[in-house]
Amino acid sequence: MQAKVRARGAAQRLVVTASRLHDGSVVWQTPAGGWSGDVRAAAVIGSDALAEALAAAEAAERRQVVVGPYAVEVAETAAGPVPLSMRERLRVSGPSVLPAEAA
Repeated sequence: MQAKVRARGAAQRLVVTASRLHDGSVVWQTPAGGWSGDVRAAAVIGSDALAEALAAAEAAERRQVVVGPYAVEVAETAAGPVPLSMRERLRVSGPSVLPAEAA
């Protein structure tokens, strides 16, 4: 597992994301160490807490709860964390294609 963030010091705000293994949904690590499909429930951490958060995510990956966890840079807003990269903002929005049965 690798953190896909640029080092910017302790002021950097991050969340950990992954895909839920049983259905592929995007999930976000919560303060309690669980996983939520809502980015607003994500634990926002500083780079000083990143190693611990990624270790917990890696443990969830070994238990086959999630797959491919990594850190994402966010801005903190009144509505909750907002990913800075376009890729991650698209992941928050949900699938960019409809499942076959919904089409």
